[in-house]
Amino acid sequence: MFESFQGIKIYVYDFDHNPPHFHAIYAEYEVLIDIRDLSVLRGEMPANKLKQIIKWAKLNQQHLLEEFEALNPKLRK
Repeated sequence: MFESFQGIKIYVYDFDHNPPHFHAIYAEYEVLIDIRDLSVLRGEMPANKLKQIIKWAKLNQQHLLEEFEALNPKLRK
């Protein structure tokens, strides 16, 4: 796990796929968020939780990208 706040868990996985992204899980919901533009790639999340996730991701965007690249060195471009 990368981070946890207000019941939301953020994961960056190794051996993952492009584009660089992270997983956000809250209760039964999960979304994949593109780290570069913070768009939702897949999944569903309550609007208020998604807003919190995006706000957090903006503050941690560079660190998320570095973590993704460190865990997935073969995917670097």
